[in-house]
Amino acid sequence: MSASRDQRSGSKRKILGAIRSAGRIARIDLAKKTGISQATVTTITAEMLLAGLIHEVPSDDEDRNARRGRPRVGLALRGEAHTVVGVKISHQSLSIVLLDFSGDVIGEHSAPLAAAVQPAVDVAEQLRNQIAIAAEKAGISMKQVSAVGVGMPGIVDATRGFVHWSPSLTERNQPFQDIAQDVIGCPVFVDNDANLVAMAELMFGHGKNVQDFIVVTVESGVGMGIVLGGELYRGTRGCGAEFGHTKVQLDGALCRCGQRGCLEAYVADYALLREADVGQNNKQSSARQIAVLLKSARDGDATAQSIVNRAGRMFAMGLANLVNVFDPQLIILAGERVQFNHLYADEVMDSIRQQIVQIDLPPPDIVIHKWGDLMWARGAGAFAIHGVSDMALKDLGEHAS
Repeated sequence: MSASRDQRSGSKRKILGAIRSAGRIARIDLAKKTGISQATVTTITAEMLLAGLIHEVPSDDEDRNARRGRPRVGLALRGEAHTVVGVKISHQSLSIVLLDFSGDVIGEHSAPLAAAVQPAVDVAEQLRNQIAIAAEKAGISMKQVSAVGVGMPGIVDATRGFVHWSPSLTERNQPFQDIAQDVIGCPVFVDNDANLVAMAELMFGHGKNVQDFIVVTVESGVGMGIVLGGELYRGTRGCGAEFGHTKVQLDGALCRCGQRGCLEAYVADYALLREADVGQNNKQSSARQIAVLLKSARDGDATAQSIVNRAGRMFAMGLANLVNVFDPQLIILAGERVQFNHLYADEVMDSIRQQIVQIDLPPPDIVIHKWGDLMWARGAGAFAIHGVSDMALKDLGEHAS
């Protein structure tokens, strides 16, 4: 791509992003906010209007301006331009949301998976079937779905939708994006689920006006999403930020990824239940088993207390390392296990503060965001919106500069 064409592409993304962030904004304010010339803003937004991505709306000060002359006209995203689907693949279920181009939810659906671990094509077929049900419930045909975003646990190269490893798949190194696109019949975008929680926080949550923050997710595993300079960071190979697989003990406990000493092998559900020697034939869900274990610890059971306390110490060490490496403005703890407080109890927070580099400034804020799987799916939907936006912007005229 030539430098001028790359600059034009960047201007389009910046302008559309600024409109999305503002909700509605006048052209002159758009130029000021983006630092792009007013002439270029006028040209590019005219193309976006023609393509149906945005529309003109009265600005907030229309009545006041109307009394003094021509009212200012704002620009806003046109929600009906596209419908996208966001999916979170969990240990035993699918959570699905349908979003319009503005990011507003227009439908929701949840369904169990046939099995916790399956071949990639089987997962894709279940995605297709359940998305069709979700669309029908929302009164939308599958032909109206522009794209699907999928968040799944594991090590994912989001640039090509390639899953190096996932606890949800029976095989490693799966081109899941290509498989899912063939089965579903529309563009599919795949990323690590924790990255998409970070994207959801960036677009809809605590990170909306924060430039640098980290999301740590604790569910059946431990994940992380990093936002630096207002952009999701994935690493050179597209599969960075594997916080759960950072090493906290040499030759330590076995992790489900096959290595030893990973943080996840001390903090995740399966690690706690393994230490508690909960049998595989236990009929209770893992969430229920964890609840029983934590209650036992609170009630004074020495073994349960030892397991929970070790998890807290390892988690505090990991978070302190994140602070020391990244020095973020904010850390957000999310995921099913933050419904409990064993990983953010006062003693865990105190341990984090003791282990970070000490300077005469307060440490970053650590907040808890107890949102459910459908909000995670909304992050996957946001990823699909970004993908659809990039495809649409490529189709715009190339004469803007």
